[in-house]
Amino acid sequence: MDKVVKTLKVYFYAPIVIALLLVVLYETEVILPGSIRMDANLNFLVLSLMEILTLAVIPAALYLFKMKRVHDQLIANPVPSMRRYGILRLLMLGVPLVANTDLYYMSMNTAYGYMAIILLIVMPFVYPSKTRCEEESKN
Repeated sequence: MDKVVKTLKVYFYAPIVIALLLVVLYETEVILPGSIRMDANLNFLVLSLMEILTLAVIPAALYLFKMKRVHDQLIANPVPSMRRYGILRLLMLGVPLVANTDLYYMSMNTAYGYMAIILLIVMPFVYPSKTRCEEESKN
């Protein structure tokens, strides 16, 4: 289980570090902010898609280990199931976090920034500590 916890911690911290790296690169103008120009229709479509995705993945990621099928697999085969579903849960939050951060700086639309902040606030609720991993695979 220790190896799984270390793997999950890498998947936990990687999107946060990537998002912070993007912030530093854009703020120091190594990458030029506002570099993408979308027409109104495309901007609306991308923004709506990211809002729906962000609002869908937060409860799904928080509820994932309580789903009957996932919970039964965690009980029956804890180590591989914890690795598989733990990575899935962290990617469900991490990928939109990085995408929203990048889209914010590319389009300078604050809605993307707010969604990235919300995802960053949610991340500690799925922090993969050893105690939490063992507890979620026992209950």
